[in-house]
Amino acid sequence: GDWLVLAPPPGAAPPPADDALAEAGLLQSPCAVAVYDDRLRLCRMNDAMARVTALPEDRVRGLRITETGGLPQPEELERGMLQVLTTGRCLDVRVVTGAAGRSWLVRMAPVTGPAGRVRGVVVAAHDVTEGDRARQRLRLVNEASVGIGTSLDVPRTAQELADVCVPVLADFVTVDLLDPAEHGGEPPYRVVAPVPLRRAAHRSVLEGEPEAVTEPGGSEVYPEFSPQAAALLTGRTVPATVAAGDLDKWLAWSAERGERVREFGIHSSLAVPIHARGTTLGVVVLARHRRRDPFTADDVLLAEEITARAAVCLDNARRYSRERDTALALQRSLLPRRLPPTAALEATSRYLPAARAGVGGDWFDVIPLSGTRVAMVVGDVVGHGVQASAAMGRLRTAVRTLADLDLAPDELLTHLDDLVVRLYEESGGDGGGEVGATCLYAVYDPVSRRCSLARAGHPPPVVLEPGKPPRELDLPSGTPLGLGGLPFESAEVELPEGTVLALYTDGLVASRDRAGDGGRQLLFEVLGDETRRLGERCGHALDATCDRVLDALLPRGDAADDVALLLARTHALPADQVAAWDVPDDPALVAPVRREVGEQLERWALSEAAFTAELVVSELVTNAIRYGSQPVRLRLIHDAERLICEVSDASHTAPHLRRAKTFDEGGRGLLLVAQLTERWGSRHTAEGKTIWAELALPKEERRPKRDDQ
Repeated sequence: GDWLVLAPPPGAAPPPADDALAEAGLLQSPCAVAVYDDRLRLCRMNDAMARVTALPEDRVRGLRITETGGLPQPEELERGMLQVLTTGRCLDVRVVTGAAGRSWLVRMAPVTGPAGRVRGVVVAAHDVTEGDRARQRLRLVNEASVGIGTSLDVPRTAQELADVCVPVLADFVTVDLLDPAEHGGEPPYRVVAPVPLRRAAHRSVLEGEPEAVTEPGGSEVYPEFSPQAAALLTGRTVPATVAAGDLDKWLAWSAERGERVREFGIHSSLAVPIHARGTTLGVVVLARHRRRDPFTADDVLLAEEITARAAVCLDNARRYSRERDTALALQRSLLPRRLPPTAALEATSRYLPAARAGVGGDWFDVIPLSGTRVAMVVGDVVGHGVQASAAMGRLRTAVRTLADLDLAPDELLTHLDDLVVRLYEESGGDGGGEVGATCLYAVYDPVSRRCSLARAGHPPPVVLEPGKPPRELDLPSGTPLGLGGLPFESAEVELPEGTVLALYTDGLVASRDRAGDGGRQLLFEVLGDETRRLGERCGHALDATCDRVLDALLPRGDAADDVALLLARTHALPADQVAAWDVPDDPALVAPVRREVGEQLERWALSEAAFTAELVVSELVTNAIRYGSQPVRLRLIHDAERLICEVSDASHTAPHLRRAKTFDEGGRGLLLVAQLTERWGSRHTAEGKTIWAELALPKEERRPKRDDQ
């Protein structure tokens, strides 16, 4: 490679010790420089250092830095100079001047003599304020990216925005949002003054946020000349200072706010609109009172950057909340508003959406059936959101429709399984959440005190019989709905009077905090503790038990999955409220049966309903004798508000209601029954079929209801 040789020109003399040009250059250098001797006393400083320290050289020459007074961090600086003097190594010290809030990098280096001995220390000060502020702004933006939007909760996200800005950027921050309730659940398309805003969050360097006029959750209307309204109307950041009179009209209009500004010495503010995806969500206001410097152009850019990042998070939270509220409203509308009172059982229920995933496809129902029987159902559609809720609604409707056909539990689940498969196929394989659904269906008969149950991949119910510990019913599990082709099995159990059935979805016992069957065991323990309370014949006891179960299994209310819980206490129908007769296969013997029915109605004090009841019995019994098969059996059930007539025979042919023509001899019996009764129908049994009809009793002949109904 090439060599470059440098040498002074011929005749060039070494610089004199008292070179005036060098002296002037040092004194006039824009870099602040000072020289201290080996006793750390000031020898010289240039004009730039004098401006930095605000002390002229002639007043501080010969003094140590700790003796000059007025300088920040003098002890730290002197220790650093002593270290340089002792070690002969350079050292950097950062200094922040309190008055102007500026940052300095003080660089200390040894001054050596010809022999290499350290004779003093040279100190140079460099203003690094802008660099520090740039790094601080970058750090704040990074903190905002990490710290804002940790949840999909609007108030929490707004609070995170306020927390990030205090105290680095402002001393007091408020976040006010346009109230979506005023605009049908959506922020307004166009903001018009005066602007109503709801306080979502605020934060202050002072404890308790004493600067605030409005508390979180409170609303206030802002006039056109307020910074908040101006920012929302223009869509731009509005800086304001008290000294310039920018806030005079606003503070005069709001006397309380003016008092707070004067009390805490608020001198400047920024109102930054919150925009996301073309939607105006609200405004964030930043104010300073402890920091004496006003907001700069860089502060405006920083505030806008942080607000823009927070706006996306707020909009995500808003959209999620809207979808969650929509799904919850749909779920609530599809679930029973109240459980129907029945003579067979008293029931109470709870539904709790998942804490994070929101509402899902859990449902429950209590369905009155013929003959005072009642069906109980609990189901769970896999998934969350509107889609799962809609799928749940379809399945619940299907269950109610199938229940009206009085199908056995295993038959009902088979039909429901076929329906789910068909819905899945019609959706083109998308499924809509139906596949993977589980269901438990039970039918309780208060006359026989027997309960028939079947389940499709659902948790079995817990049974709490009076005086006994809770136990889980051993039912064939069945496969989840939607797999198709696999049969379901029913099981039948006898339940003593006052038995409590707990039907639930797996969200109740599933928890990240409990392993294995811990949730089920805890459910058994809670129900076991409730034995005495559940023995009380009042609906409030079941309600209280529901609450205690949820409190014990989900103490924080943060269910990982949505939860449905149905508690039902069975009642047996007293024997004196049921009467039954075997009917001979002879139409001529219908009259004696009718007479015995009349006598029974007199014993029940149902004289006003006797004529209609006898007529209905005659038609049903005659129809069974003529078109059915022996044996024929008649049963009357005296419910609190209804008289139920049932005629059973061995034929599996269901009757059909038809309108008889003028010259027809038959076809009028069932039409007459339909007109005389409140409702009627038929159900198939293992032995044949049963035709039933319900008559509403006059108010004066109704039995008093139990306290628990």
